[in-house]
Amino acid sequence: MGLIDSDPPFEETYKNLFNKDQNIINDELMVDNECELPVIDLSRLNDDDEVAREECKSMIANASQEWGFLQVVNHGISSDILTRLRCEQKKVFKEPFDKKTKEDKFLNFSAGSYRWGTPTATCIKQLSWSEAFHIPLTDILGSNTHLSSIIEQFATTVSNLAQILANILAEKLGHQSSFFKENCLPNTCYLRLNRYPPCPIDFRIHGLMPHTDSDFLTILYQDQVGGLQLVKDGKWVAVKPNPDALIINIGDLFQAWSNGVYKSVEHRVVTNPRVERFSVAYFLCPSNDTMIESCKEPSIYRKFSFKEYRQQVRDDVQKLGSKIGLPRFIIN
Repeated sequence: MGLIDSDPPFEETYKNLFNKDQNIINDELMVDNECELPVIDLSRLNDDDEVAREECKSMIANASQEWGFLQVVNHGISSDILTRLRCEQKKVFKEPFDKKTKEDKFLNFSAGSYRWGTPTATCIKQLSWSEAFHIPLTDILGSNTHLSSIIEQFATTVSNLAQILANILAEKLGHQSSFFKENCLPNTCYLRLNRYPPCPIDFRIHGLMPHTDSDFLTILYQDQVGGLQLVKDGKWVAVKPNPDALIINIGDLFQAWSNGVYKSVEHRVVTNPRVERFSVAYFLCPSNDTMIESCKEPSIYRKFSFKEYRQQVRDDVQKLGSKIGLPRFIIN
């Protein structure tokens, strides 16, 4: 296989993996079934009819139990903001690779915000063919750049949406709690700008490795290229893009907090040989010292801090090449 120039330089950087695994085709990435996630109209939360409001809340909770994923429409984020966000996002990723990787701040983002590939990969299956800016909200709020101004508009609205959804899910478990408002703050939550470059080589390679999210909730704004897949009933299914919807998925912390009622589901992104894909993800995260404990007894999981959880994930990825996650915290 001849190497080609790319930005980021995947082929050159990971050529040893390609040479080692050149006869391996990852057939696990072959998926025949495409699904449409449950679609929930959030405008019903403002309905004058209490029955309609409660039905909407129940739909959110049911999808979080059965799928761990759902789609929301009429979510309160204008199409103008989303269009401008996507335009600016593309401009950022078109910057030269050496500029994106410089140690000094890029667009006032914290050092280390730019990430690409999988530095710990020891085989093709562990490689993620993608690049991203992982940005704390505090890097965005009050910044003067044009991009940050647009991101701030998006982040402000999506943060409010995340709090609304988290409170609904808590309410459906019988909890009227200020837990999320008190513990998930601008200095603990993140946005991640993602780009999945075309992958022209012959391997079937992940755009993003299979994983669960280590947060309470993730809200995803994606383009219409497709590539997101999740596990449903023990099988991988492809998610059909919906141009009007945001995707919501449950993270590990909510599964633990709900004592396993809401499901943090394994998902991944597959590459496209010709077309690049863009998405923006918002992560509802608590502070490191926030204690996570099940809201019901008997508890499935032992009590742990978010810092402890993140450290365990990092240790497992470093030692094993992949995340273990919540099974590490099950009470035997």
